[in-house]
Amino acid sequence: MSFTEADVQGALKQLTDPNTKKDFVSGKSVKNIKIDGGNVSLDILLGYPAKSVVDEIKLQVENHLRASLPGVGKVTASVSSKVVPHAVQRGVKLVDGVKNIIAVASGKGGVGKSTTTVNLALALAAEGARVGILDADIYGPSQPTMLGISGRPQSKDGQSIEPMQGHGLQAMSIGFMIEGDDAQMIWRGPMATQALDQLLRQTKWDNLDYLLVDLPPGTGDIQLTLAQKVPVTGAVIVTTPQDIALLDAKKGLKMFEKVDIKILGIVENMSTHICSKCGHEEHIFGAGGGEKMCADYNTEFLGSLPLDIRIREQADSGTPTVVVDPDGQIAKVYKQIARRLAVKVAEMAQDHSAAFPKIVVQNT
Repeated sequence: MSFTEADVQGALKQLTDPNTKKDFVSGKSVKNIKIDGGNVSLDILLGYPAKSVVDEIKLQVENHLRASLPGVGKVTASVSSKVVPHAVQRGVKLVDGVKNIIAVASGKGGVGKSTTTVNLALALAAEGARVGILDADIYGPSQPTMLGISGRPQSKDGQSIEPMQGHGLQAMSIGFMIEGDDAQMIWRGPMATQALDQLLRQTKWDNLDYLLVDLPPGTGDIQLTLAQKVPVTGAVIVTTPQDIALLDAKKGLKMFEKVDIKILGIVENMSTHICSKCGHEEHIFGAGGGEKMCADYNTEFLGSLPLDIRIREQADSGTPTVVVDPDGQIAKVYKQIARRLAVKVAEMAQDHSAAFPKIVVQNT
């Protein structure tokens, strides 16, 4: 029995991408369908990095087409990813070498925002993306320690500075510019915001799919400067289930909404405590707070992470969890959250700012 390209498309309309929850056709992932006799080949181009599930998706597509197309011969699906730039706030200059900037924020300190940032960045890199971290916590930079990076950045041209490298990530932080004893610095607001702008724009970022910006806690000058001057694709809010943390997280969420930065989702950290002795799991900070907040504000619940001593110890030692135990359960959760985050970015409107505007002249 013969079949056409339309038949292949029709079959794939009935198959759902497990990550986007959309069929592959409406998700515009199906490319280059070729029919040779009874054999079919095609490309599946994902808009998000998915190295750990590429084989699973390939098998899913091939098996579905074999079952859906009577008389089909050999079916070959090639699965790959391509991350593209997405729209940012109007009137904000883009950053060379960076496709998408994701702000990681929290309403208060002590919720594990920096640890979450570095592990999500490493998880995105493990999924096949090119990723960087900008440590925007001018007052207390922690990413140099968490990435195990020492030394000072170099400049090859006397104008820009080369990003530091750690565990496959590009990184920049004020912590690289000052002595260790001065890590807790006293900055006036304008000094801090100028330092952030310089770190972002003078760093020679090398073809990043995602730059994660680790913000200081709160809703002060740094966050407002980010909203006004930095081309942010979207923001992630990190909180704990504790009521007081959720109240502060809501303030951060509302701030981003007011300055027209899309909330990509909420990560609930320290969701449960896992005893290091017996493995007992308990909701010591409450349960369900992050999910309820997402329901109240119509945003995505990206996932929850446990309060586990290993996460803290590994980050403090300069080898975060996703590096130390890449196939472990906690790293698996980080990768799931990272994929959900990347899918949320992929679903946003693409950046067409480079296109020449269409001019229409109307008679009056």
